[in-house]
Amino acid sequence: MFGRSVAELRREAGLTQEELAARTGISVRGIRDLEAGRVARPRVSTVRLLADAFRLRGAGRERFLRSADAEAPARGPRQLPLDIADFSGRSGELSRLDDVVGGSGDRPATVVLSAVAGMAGVGKTALALHWAHRVRDDYPDGQLYVNLRGFDAAESVADPSDVLRAFLQALDVPPGRVPGTLDERAALYRTVLGDKRVLVVLDNARDEEQVRPLLPAAGGCAVVVTSRDRMAGLVAAQGARPVMLDVLSEAEAYALLTARAGAARVAAEPDAAAEIIAYTARLPLALTIAAARIATHPGFPLSTFAAELRAPAGPLDALADGDVRRVFSWSYLACSKEARRLFRLLGLHPGPDLTVTAAAALADLPEAEAAPLLAELTRLHLLAQHRPGRFAFHDLLRAYASELARSAEDPGDLTAARLRMYDHYLRHACAAGDALQPQWLKVPMPAATAAPPMTQAEATAWFTEEDRVLPGILRDAADTGADAYPWRLAAYLVCFYAPGARWSESGPLQRLALGSATRSGDLLGQATARRLLARADSRTGRLAEADEGMRTARDLYAGLGDLLGEAQAEHNLSEICLQSDRPADAIGHSRRAVELYRRAGYRAGLARALNAVGWVAANMGDYDETIVNCREALAIQEAGGDLNGQAATTDSLAVAYEARGEVALAATMYERSAALFHASGDRFHEAEVLSHAGAAHHDLGHADEAGRCWQEALDIYREIGSHAAEEVERNLARLRAGRSRR
Repeated sequence: MFGRSVAELRREAGLTQEELAARTGISVRGIRDLEAGRVARPRVSTVRLLADAFRLRGAGRERFLRSADAEAPARGPRQLPLDIADFSGRSGELSRLDDVVGGSGDRPATVVLSAVAGMAGVGKTALALHWAHRVRDDYPDGQLYVNLRGFDAAESVADPSDVLRAFLQALDVPPGRVPGTLDERAALYRTVLGDKRVLVVLDNARDEEQVRPLLPAAGGCAVVVTSRDRMAGLVAAQGARPVMLDVLSEAEAYALLTARAGAARVAAEPDAAAEIIAYTARLPLALTIAAARIATHPGFPLSTFAAELRAPAGPLDALADGDVRRVFSWSYLACSKEARRLFRLLGLHPGPDLTVTAAAALADLPEAEAAPLLAELTRLHLLAQHRPGRFAFHDLLRAYASELARSAEDPGDLTAARLRMYDHYLRHACAAGDALQPQWLKVPMPAATAAPPMTQAEATAWFTEEDRVLPGILRDAADTGADAYPWRLAAYLVCFYAPGARWSESGPLQRLALGSATRSGDLLGQATARRLLARADSRTGRLAEADEGMRTARDLYAGLGDLLGEAQAEHNLSEICLQSDRPADAIGHSRRAVELYRRAGYRAGLARALNAVGWVAANMGDYDETIVNCREALAIQEAGGDLNGQAATTDSLAVAYEARGEVALAATMYERSAALFHASGDRFHEAEVLSHAGAAHHDLGHADEAGRCWQEALDIYREIGSHAAEEVERNLARLRAGRSRR
């Protein structure tokens, strides 16, 4: 109980309630209420004042701060990776970070921004995360974290636009409401954070330009940026408080080595300990790795390890005043032969992290054998399990592993490992894509085996977990000339991107996929990438480019004799023409799609194309043709169990019946369509059709039914964050106003 903790700490400090009140500025009555447990949720500022009064530091302070809010439900994102075990030293830097935020816990008037800078391996991330965990309870609206990978290979550096999309979704902005451009996303991000207290950790930034779009604008938030760059621009323009991080002091280095190796061993061999510290240059990453190996050999004298560091280790480059690669090689050579091989092969993975399954694929091992090898690498600090089941490299160690792979592995073996990696991600993307979009065209697979089928929930979870990995895998495959993979991966990514309207992200990947397929002369790959690029162009307002690209895709499919691909392209051309206000062209493409699907014998596609004919006909005022085509489509969809297709076709029929004056029948069909959209998980279209149902009921004079449908639509629109909610709100307001006048 928090109150009991306050009372116990006050007595340990030898303070009366009156003395504690004088020291903190909290009233005596307030302290009595706290100690009696009459305050269930003390203010953060109050708790910090008490912690300062009791002179709490480190883990004890953190436990005290957490105990004040132990029963409170968590709010907002909690993205901080695990705190660093046995963190030691850096008391001055931690105090400077505390000073930036202030010790009272009061809400600052402006965003607090700190820039932690220093060389690679100096412990910037460890410091930022340890401090962030200490103060996280002061930011009840959540903590956001991203590794910006600023000093990885250029193609792996995090795009601020992608980071903003991930942050906005973590802040409960529905995918459909995330804008397409960087400026729009940054503006929405600032708006969402405008009245919140959120801690943002931007780790491993490349430069100020990568960071600026990710900064909140209003007070209440704190941002910590880590970088090898000094971020002078942020200091000058945004008022960032710089925290320069150097190597550990002698005392801090001894404390770290003592904590990991044991006080008795260090005290027994002070000269050997000093030599180890000197050879690791007091660089935290190097010293941590060295200390880990020492700790795993408790029977060895420290002089043994000092001698190993002293010995020549080959042509290794120097970093700072010590040879970091020598330390890496020391820990690397301490691994088993199998773990060393896995470490080298992990250097091929583009990151930012990977699972046991992906590591097993790279190494061509069963998961049961790969898991203990990952644990071995983690134990020796060559790898970090930064989230349960997901492993990541420090960028220096990634570079070292990649260097070892190039020097120690046969080039053919490296190519085979890469292909296994690409194959792993493609097989799982195929299973996930088929689960999310079962009615879409199947992409022929080069892999001999398929991943196990997934449910829709499993597919969504898999894509979400691998969201930042898959574009890197696609780019890596294109860069290494593995041209069978990029266009297929890009095609399955659309299965995940389309429901979230992530067309601005799909477009660049489709262009990359198209280039890869063109280079290899893969005509099916070119047709698929061009078609999906045209879809992205049409959704982002590039209608002329979309029309040209879709026609090229159609012609490629036709040249291949691929009836299904040609039919799908015709169907998509119909959509583009309708967007361009060319309904006569649109219906011609839809009819051609119907003809091709009939010839191919593909019933699901035929039904969708028939519905497209009906929908375009309705837009042209030919409701009889709508009904004929949509009735045929609906019969096929009911026989095949295509719920989403049935929902769309029923909606088209409702539009036609309503236009012909059969409003009661239309209202019934709108509600049937909404139920089918609900069953297929399509929330946006469920709300859209419910809105139409409400209007039909209103025209019939059924006020209660109209109100019910509009309220259900409004609830969904609010849930998914759609701007369409505004029109429904106006309809409900007019309905209520009409009732009040009566």
